Amino acid sequence: MRFEGVGRRYGPRGPWVLRGVDLALPAASLVRCAGANGSGKSTLLRLVAGIDAPGEGRITGRPARTAYVPERFPAALPLTAAGYLVHLGRIQGLDGRTARARAGDWLTRFGAAGYEDTPLAALSKGTSQKVAVAQALLAEPGLLVLDEAWTGLDTAARAELDRAVRERVAAGGRVVFVDHDPRRLAGEADAVYEVAAGRVSRAEPAPVPVPARAPRIRITASGGTELPAGARLEERRPEDDGRLRVTADADRSDGMLRSLLDAGWHIEGVVEEAMEGVRE
Repeated sequence: MRFEGVGRRYGPRGPWVLRGVDLALPAASLVRCAGANGSGKSTLLRLVAGIDAPGEGRITGRPARTAYVPERFPAALPLTAAGYLVHLGRIQGLDGRTARARAGDWLTRFGAAGYEDTPLAALSKGTSQKVAVAQALLAEPGLLVLDEAWTGLDTAARAELDRAVRERVAAGGRVVFVDHDPRRLAGEADAVYEVAAGRVSRAEPAPVPVPARAPRIRITASGGTELPAGARLEERRPEDDGRLRVTADADRSDGMLRSLLDAGWHIEGVVEEAMEGVRE
């Protein structure tokens, strides 16, 4: 799927929201769109999904099955949650039985199985958002567009949507998303596009923070005869001089010291192993 010189403005004389957009969305790819509020991210996603048409340029290669989750879900429809999902599934080409089965499966995955027969207008904002996300996943779309779709979901449902995104990409689909949380699917995007001043440019994905390694403690002991209880095999390093050297994570060192003392060992030294070397 490609954008070639795409521009979009609202009204024939309105200012251009986006202009000169060139980008590629290959199969089996995860693409993040970033930018400040009001920069045009939602407009870009609407162009990707085919909700809006470009005012100039062209978009080619959009998959036949495209699904879109808007930032705001129109919940005031005269349907139940399950009825809405089945209706959308039929529109997307599923037969009734398949649509009902998949509707139930997705509601279950997002923790909303108990709301199948609840009218949309009576659902909470969070449950409405679960229904909105479920409708986009029903027909296994080749292109999934998510505009702040995680907003309003509880922790478990957000994690489930993360899994669903990975499944779509693994199945060969394209997923394009915007989310205010920079940690969302951090390090997993194949491309990141920055939207600013009406332009879209490719940016390098932000590096995933690597947690600092916890310090480790090396304990030297002597005089004992039994190995300490709870020591893992890789921690047992008897030496020819009769001493025992045990290495443990700092948060486990107190327990290891107690185990050594209880087993009759005399503690000769305790040394912290730093990242750059060893310090006393």
